[in-house]
Amino acid sequence: MQFLDTIFTVINDLTWGFALVPFLVVLGVFFTLASGFVQFRFFGRMFRVLFREGSGDPTKISAREALLVSVGGRVGGGNIAGVAVAITAGGPGAVFWMWAIALIGMCSALVESTLAQAYKRTEADGSYRGGPARAIIHGLGENYRWLAVVYSICLIASFAIGFNAFQGNTVAGAVEDSFGIDRLWTGIFLAVATGFIVYGGIKRIARVADIIIPIMAFGYLAMALLVIVLNIAELLAVITDIFANAFGFREAVAGGVGAAISNGLRRGLFSNEAGLGSAPNVAATAYVRHPVSQGITQSFSVFIDTMVICSCTAFVILLGDVYQPGAEGIDGVALTQQSLVSHVGEWAQYFLTAAVFLFAFSSIMYNYYLGENALTFMTSRSVALHVLRIAIMGIVLLGATAPGATAVFSFSDPLMGVLALVNLLAIAMMFPIAMRLIRDFRDQVNAGVARPVFDPARFPDLDTDPTAWPDSPPLRKGRTAR
Repeated sequence: MQFLDTIFTVINDLTWGFALVPFLVVLGVFFTLASGFVQFRFFGRMFRVLFREGSGDPTKISAREALLVSVGGRVGGGNIAGVAVAITAGGPGAVFWMWAIALIGMCSALVESTLAQAYKRTEADGSYRGGPARAIIHGLGENYRWLAVVYSICLIASFAIGFNAFQGNTVAGAVEDSFGIDRLWTGIFLAVATGFIVYGGIKRIARVADIIIPIMAFGYLAMALLVIVLNIAELLAVITDIFANAFGFREAVAGGVGAAISNGLRRGLFSNEAGLGSAPNVAATAYVRHPVSQGITQSFSVFIDTMVICSCTAFVILLGDVYQPGAEGIDGVALTQQSLVSHVGEWAQYFLTAAVFLFAFSSIMYNYYLGENALTFMTSRSVALHVLRIAIMGIVLLGATAPGATAVFSFSDPLMGVLALVNLLAIAMMFPIAMRLIRDFRDQVNAGVARPVFDPARFPDLDTDPTAWPDSPPLRKGRTAR
């Protein structure tokens, strides 16, 4: 175990500690500039795509449902505990850098999800599958299959196994602290609920997400707005403090502006997952008329995660008096919880526990589907899928009942670092293809087309699946898809 721990520590240092954050930032800036700030130019369309993209076919996943599943995955402990850690370690200025990386990451999310959509495949039941692994095979060729396999293994190990253990541990700990319920009972409930959802596949996951994610997001947003209204007189001072600390005009913690930038970027990237290669697996399941439509929707997911939900947590903390700049001691979820209690009373800790439960449960569903998608890429045997589902239920139970689960599954972060580097390498190589798709979408919009349509016939050099685009002109005219 000590040898393995050393190996994963080295991997973590080489990825998160050395290469990954600069790579994510540089590529995000490059994508933004090269695409002409596409995430801002199409920002208004993000809302229209949510309600206009739909097939009317109940067997298809809509753009809105795919968005909600991905929001459920992105929004988790990082939005409650992670923001608190960033502020404690980097001061209020870390919040500004979380915002900055989110605005850049919106473009990375758009690019990776556009590519996942472009190379998705139609399944026998009419649903769609895709994601970075399939995009690598069909976009870069069979010579890169090894890269897709490395990606898939890391996806299963980090998200489906490791992070699901963390989520179970987080929920069980919060419920035990707030209600005194033994971890075992929480673990059993989570395992059973997880089994019921995952055995329904992506369709059931999407239907459940369509219900609980809006409740989760709007409930947390309403609580934050209440805190802001109660402290409206101090809001301007807090915003000023965020910007002053971000650029070193006012020191808040040791390390000054360097600590603010480092912690803001790291926590922002970890929270919204833009460019990490996870959300495109869900993005590829959606029915849309053009790949860029889903890219825009997933860009909006990053905006919701960081600019809305993370900002809620930041204002709850900074508008209170529990957080003391530079002070040691309370941090993480405890800082958020105590800050919320100081604003609205003791009942807030129960509200936050419910929020943590919904955040974590939505992440468990999301993490499972990432593992399922990776597994089906490597094998089509149904027995493997059953083994994965049973394993996920067991892992959630283990994570909930074992206080040391976070240490046992410490390999998750390093493997996610490898996963992200593989994904970034792939989308960097396929960026010219993404730009062709973006230009095609933009040209149709400029020509007055309200809902742009992807026509595979216009991209004969791309290994796409025409049957995945039923709205393309050839299929609408009744021609046989090749």
